[in-house]
Amino acid sequence: MKSIKNLKGIKGKKVLVRADFNVPLKGNRVLDTTRITAALPTIAYLRKAGAKVILISHIGRDPKESLKPVYSLLKKHFPLQFVSDITGEKAQKAIAEMKNGEVILLENLRSDEREKENNKSFAKELASLADIYVNEAFPVSHREDTSIVGVPKLLPSYAGIQFEREVQALSKILQPKHPFLFIQGGAKAETKIPLLKRYLKEADQVFIGGELANDFFQAKGIAIGKSVVDEHIPPLKAFLKNPKLILPQSIVVSRGGKKQTISVDDVRESESIFDIGLPSIHALAVLIKKAKLIVWNGPMGWYEGGYVKGTEEVIKLLANAKGETIIGGGDTAVLIEKKKLADKFTFVSTAGGAALEFMAKGTLPGIKALK
Repeated sequence: MKSIKNLKGIKGKKVLVRADFNVPLKGNRVLDTTRITAALPTIAYLRKAGAKVILISHIGRDPKESLKPVYSLLKKHFPLQFVSDITGEKAQKAIAEMKNGEVILLENLRSDEREKENNKSFAKELASLADIYVNEAFPVSHREDTSIVGVPKLLPSYAGIQFEREVQALSKILQPKHPFLFIQGGAKAETKIPLLKRYLKEADQVFIGGELANDFFQAKGIAIGKSVVDEHIPPLKAFLKNPKLILPQSIVVSRGGKKQTISVDDVRESESIFDIGLPSIHALAVLIKKAKLIVWNGPMGWYEGGYVKGTEEVIKLLANAKGETIIGGGDTAVLIEKKKLADKFTFVSTAGGAALEFMAKGTLPGIKALK
């Protein structure tokens, strides 16, 4: 990939920056600014160089959703104009009138249905707006959307500052230091299987927590009561034979209206597993202390339901770890940001699905498009 830092002589050039401003909203209020903040260094770099910066992004799943709330937040950092258009007359006129160092934010890319189709005509329309393309949307670079893989074929294309940081940091996992500990929690076991296949080969230990652990308990023949499992996954028995795989031996249930830590073999028919227990956390602490690289993705318990102990204890352990610590984005990264502990880790990814796919495959469609 060519880095944005290699761009020379861009004063007066129109630069199309594909950002990821797909942030959670409550009404018109942005609830999490992590991805917006991550794009600021690239925007500042281009402004300082005298480029005309055109920001594009999608937001939400509804094509009618607007980027206006993001505009309201961005204008606190630098002056910019919001245009309720993408490639039409309004956008073309606003871009034609731009001065060096100015910034424009265009409307939600997905308000045009061609964005999700990797449509050639839409790619040409987007490319016609600028002289240069920059991908600063690592979290959506696992998708073959027009603005991710179509436009780079038509313009000189570069990786943004955060995009490059993501690739460099997550690439450490592809050639890891040892001992290497991989911690996988969360749900959606189906999406985690490619990761587990890879890291049960490459890591020294793989610790499973969260809802994902329920699937392994069930495959092992352990009674899990009413615990949630993923019905859409292949058989797991082959994984269970791997000595690197470590499952929690103590878990947390609700018993008599109270949180109770019990052995994994003691779950009653009417109960559900909600978290990992303290003895399991102590066992994990020993592995963390020895590891030179720890990669973590996914909460250890049902965080939204108040079962936070397991996840928060793992955050504390990793924040104080001597080895390198890489967080694979998604819900885990959000929790760390809320705790204001991001600077305690080697790297916290802004991505969710893209980070998982990169860790499993070593590349993404958006990375290939930049090469």
